[in-house]
Amino acid sequence: MISRPLAAAVLGLCGLGAVACGGTASSDADATAPKAAQNTGPEAAGTVSQVSARTAGTPAAKAKPPAAAKPLAGKVIVIDPGHNGGNYRHPEIINKQVNVLTQWKACDTTGTSTNDGYSEAAFTWDVSNRLAKDLRAAGATVKLTRKDNTSVGPCITERAAIGNHAKADAAISIHGDGAPAGGHGFHVIIPKKINGPVDPVVDDSRRLGLLIRNAYHTGTGVPYSTYIGKNALDVRDDLGGLNLSKVPKVFIECGNMRNAGDAAKMKDPRFRQHVADSLAKAFQAYLT
Repeated sequence: MISRPLAAAVLGLCGLGAVACGGTASSDADATAPKAAQNTGPEAAGTVSQVSARTAGTPAAKAKPPAAAKPLAGKVIVIDPGHNGGNYRHPEIINKQVNVLTQWKACDTTGTSTNDGYSEAAFTWDVSNRLAKDLRAAGATVKLTRKDNTSVGPCITERAAIGNHAKADAAISIHGDGAPAGGHGFHVIIPKKINGPVDPVVDDSRRLGLLIRNAYHTGTGVPYSTYIGKNALDVRDDLGGLNLSKVPKVFIECGNMRNAGDAAKMKDPRFRQHVADSLAKAFQAYLT
């Protein structure tokens, strides 16, 4: 039982605020804080709101926007620069026969060149590195099938295996053609079904090939081939790099290196950059 004087004292204390009568217990810091900080009336509430409004607009209070995701982040692309600069020194290696499922073929070849000696291997190596730079800038993981332009190989079967092992989202083999000088233009080679490992990705490879054809034609101005294929597309079943590929893959013959007009373009580094930029746009369209 509480005596009346004591009860009156308790009621008087309750009049100071809910914190002292059944609310959350006040801390020692509350008890010793200045009165202004303990004010719980409307004026104090307004002060807190004003402070919150002021601080909400400060840079520290604003969440930083997320960095823009790169369009090819998480994608793996394999680039196969055709041939190799050291192939001609090692005929015993590149002439070795390998099984491409539809026939036996040479491990690799020396490739072609312009009439004044600019080699296909040099062209494909330069374009491939420019393309790799573009794709990496867009967030892709890029693997090349050879590490330089002075070695030999690898064999066409190994080039396909590199893409398969990488579980690439897409792959391309870059070439320059060595057709009769009267023909000019570019074409894209796509695989066909052979009752082999390429069969499940033939349709995807065709879609990739169409995007590459369109982007290359628009970006470089090179016309469709006048000497092979239809509308710059050629379907083949004799290329080990395609027959053995388990990932979507195409070849591109960027021009005829034996044709004076095509050769002049292909020797120009500015043109080779246009080639790389065009192919990068095609990959982005295909993968996004």
